[in-house]
Amino acid sequence: MNALLDRISIDPQVCGGKPCIKGTRIWVALILDFLADGMTEAQLLEEYPQLTHPDVLAALAFGAEMSRERIMPLPLGHVA
Repeated sequence: MNALLDRISIDPQVCGGKPCIKGTRIWVALILDFLADGMTEAQLLEEYPQLTHPDVLAALAFGAEMSRERIMPLPLGHVA
C-alpha cells in the first residue's frame, strides 16, 4: 500500500465519513476537483495553508487507488 495513503482519514464523525486529509476537514474530493478544474498546486496550497505537498500527493494517490478498486459506469453517447 502507498505510504501516502496514511495521510488520509475516513472517520464517520468527521465530514460524514468522507475521505479527508488527516487532521483537517479538507475532503480528498475537493482537492481532486480543484486540480481537475485547473487550479495549480501552488494556488491550492495558498488557498489552504494547512495543506502540504505530501497532502496533495496523498489525495492523488487515494484517487488513483479508488480508480483501481471501483468500477464506475460511464454514460455512453448515442452510438450510430
